[in-house]
Amino acid sequence: MPADAPLLRAARRESTSYTPIWLMRQAGRYMAEYRAIRARSSFLELCKNPEAAADVTLQPVDKLGVDAAILFADILLIVEPLGVGLVGRDIQTLCLESRRRID
Repeated sequence: MPADAPLLRAARRESTSYTPIWLMRQAGRYMAEYRAIRARSSFLELCKNPEAAADVTLQPVDKLGVDAAILFADILLIVEPLGVGLVGRDIQTLCLESRRRID
């Protein structure tokens, strides 16, 4: 994105010729392209694959012509590097792995 892109200019509180629009990744859920990818991959697989995450992030940007998007990811991804596993295929069923302490 060029430094003079409308979204970056607005973020710096500079004037723009129009109000830039950004898009959260959830906006792509209605798209057939997104649903086709999700039919082949779990939510976590999609989040952990940089190319696939970039693809689903940019799908609605390209289709709707908005100025920016939030990267496709999930807040739960930070728990795995902390040693807590995640189980479940879909975001609706995703939960923390059960851990038992053995003394």
